[in-house]
Amino acid sequence: MTPAQIDWSFWGPAISMAATAAFAVTAVVAIERDKDIDVVAATLLGLTTAIGGGTIRDVIMGVPVFWALDLWYVWIALASSLGAFFGRRLVSARVLYSLFLYLDGLGAAMFGIQATGKAWNHDFGLPVAPVILGLITAIGGGLLRDTLAGRETLLMGREIYATPVVIGCIAYVLVLEFLPDHRVVGGGACIVAAFALRAAAIYWNLTMPDFVRTKRPRPVTAIRETRS
Repeated sequence: MTPAQIDWSFWGPAISMAATAAFAVTAVVAIERDKDIDVVAATLLGLTTAIGGGTIRDVIMGVPVFWALDLWYVWIALASSLGAFFGRRLVSARVLYSLFLYLDGLGAAMFGIQATGKAWNHDFGLPVAPVILGLITAIGGGLLRDTLAGRETLLMGREIYATPVVIGCIAYVLVLEFLPDHRVVGGGACIVAAFALRAAAIYWNLTMPDFVRTKRPRPVTAIRETRS
């Protein structure tokens, strides 16, 4: 085992736990203030969001589910959910929404790179599968969160959401292929780059160009009114 692999054996789980905490918080923050939900439901939502994407990844790879091997992921998700539930009452709705977006971007970046590294370590479908599993891990929990919270998923919105994760995962695959001895530093750089792209999209309200998007059809009633 090389020094780089030894280092990643520590940093990989550390990044995953940090992302777990971030995603658990976003789940509770995503709940609208006018929705009546108790602490148990909010905590379960946070737990599902935090471990959902990684669970899907491990099932696809056919390996033991990560949180079953290390229950610290569960405890971190529960503690983060509880903290967010009781703390959200102290913050304005506008600040909560901004916090939700940025934490989601950070969690997705960390989960994406960590999952890419895990798939690479298992020689699973190299070199494409690590990118795919990185994306699934990054957005899987968020999709579950938005669906359970009764809100439009970020993936279906106009803003740039999944693209930064894809770019970060592809960049990390290149690091693993051509600079394997620098995987820790390279992984950190890819996380920062993916989050920076997502943060820029949030701050400046950037969206994908129209030529790479489908346009929503106009309602039939609106077309009839125009013709008349």
